[in-house]
Amino acid sequence: SRTMGHRSILRAVHESKDPTTYVVLFEDSAAMLGLVVAFLGVWLSQATGLAWLDGAASIVIGLILGATAFWLAWETKSLLIGESARREVVDGVRELAQNVSDIERVGEVLTLHMGPEYILVNLSVDFRDDCPAGRMEASIAALSGAIKGKWPRVKKVFVEAETLRSTSPDEPKPE
Repeated sequence: SRTMGHRSILRAVHESKDPTTYVVLFEDSAAMLGLVVAFLGVWLSQATGLAWLDGAASIVIGLILGATAFWLAWETKSLLIGESARREVVDGVRELAQNVSDIERVGEVLTLHMGPEYILVNLSVDFRDDCPAGRMEASIAALSGAIKGKWPRVKKVFVEAETLRSTSPDEPKPE
């Protein structure tokens, strides 16, 4: 499919940020498996005369539904509490920022999925000391556009300009 590409189903589901994709897939799969187990339980109970097989099938169905609910909760929890973008996005954003001539050093690159199709990026960068404010604004706008162009899910880019130079233990830290 278009969203799965060359990944396995489980990997595609794990990397998907749209819960409706895998909720439908696994809820329906669990329902179909439950129907098969129910049929087998009733059929075996009738064929053997052992009534407990029907009850055992009901327990298995409950375990299937419980496992499915647990797995879906596990997969969606990261979206509820906040999940960063994939490593390749973070590394790519860092690389784009490092290629901006007016940026001397890139500090933290923080990302957060705000929804399936919405990533927020926050960068802390150290601009060259001789970079005028106008060129700094242009560099930020160009960097933001490049990030959004390469990763369309990135909707907001915040660039924090700060001094990121390391200081020796003898030097006072900048305030």
